[in-house]
Amino acid sequence: MRAPDYINDIKKVSGMSPQELENLKPVMDKFEFRSNDYYLSLIDWNDPSDPIRRIIIPCQEEMDQWGKLDPSNEKKYSVLPGLQHKYRSTAVFLASDACGGYCRYCFRKRLFIYPEQRETLTDFEAAFNYVREHKEINNVLITGGDGLMLSSGKLENLISNLRTIEHVKIIRIGTKLLSYNPYRVINDPGLLDLVRKYSRPDRRIYFMLHFSHPNEITEVSLDACDRLIKAGAVLCNQTPILRGVNDDPKVMGELFNQISYMGIAPYYVFLCRPTVGNLTFAVPVEEAFHIFQTARGMCSGLGKRAKLTMSHADGKIEVVAMTDDNIIFRIHRAADPYDSGKIFICKRNSKAYWFDDYQEILEVIHHQKLEY
Repeated sequence: MRAPDYINDIKKVSGMSPQELENLKPVMDKFEFRSNDYYLSLIDWNDPSDPIRRIIIPCQEEMDQWGKLDPSNEKKYSVLPGLQHKYRSTAVFLASDACGGYCRYCFRKRLFIYPEQRETLTDFEAAFNYVREHKEINNVLITGGDGLMLSSGKLENLISNLRTIEHVKIIRIGTKLLSYNPYRVINDPGLLDLVRKYSRPDRRIYFMLHFSHPNEITEVSLDACDRLIKAGAVLCNQTPILRGVNDDPKVMGELFNQISYMGIAPYYVFLCRPTVGNLTFAVPVEEAFHIFQTARGMCSGLGKRAKLTMSHADGKIEVVAMTDDNIIFRIHRAADPYDSGKIFICKRNSKAYWFDDYQEILEVIHHQKLEY
């Protein structure tokens, strides 16, 4: 099957009018554009609110002043260039500096705005040695950029070396290519051979997918996902909740249902990080919780597995519950293991987009500290 043609110049997108291109010049001077003809073909150009268009086509609102370049303070947890160790059991390899498309809401856009801030992993031997020396690491996430933008040969080099480290039980590949370019899987039997070889009964290879809207699930992406599953991979899905894309409970509920029908686990729904350019995509915390809970009500238990969280500098903070007056958060994954499970009860703030926007913390509940 023909691989999609990549498009890095927005002027070559046939659905854009000359006036739209003129209006987007300031955005293009600051942020990059990348897509391909397959993904662009999913857009209904007669619908100005088309969700796929919203995901991939720049908009003037990206120039709104808001957020930081590194809102989750990833640099704090970089132990080597391109190697992050934030959570005790997880190492993150930023092994790719490329993506199949540039999501307009990207939280790592600093890597594309400022080349000097690129953090791509290049010293693989140092990374393998670091993981060997830290026996608490039981899983490694290969991402970037997009993990599947690496050739299958490069992926095999990474995975084969990680498979020599006994305490690494799970290898994950973070990718949106099952949405952007599922032909990456379909046209490369070597990738499926790699999965068959290294996804073992006692230590699986996981693909962390990124379907944000049901319209991204096509016959082609279904085929690609099915091939990975049959090869022995485990598939999970995560997405931010995005204004104009999936901020409708019916859309989010349909997404949960469809991916669970496909045998894919709904994993995380993220609050949109307060990253530069992202205000137009952000949904306030309490509105997002209402959408999320309503969407879960449309699903079986298998569709309800996702957690609504934010990737805060201190860890993944889950939105657990709301009363008329209060909202309850729990640290689902903590940078400091002793904070794991800590609960915060805060006074509600309908304008809050992030945990830091809650000024009135009414109670903090610490669980008994456990050594492990």
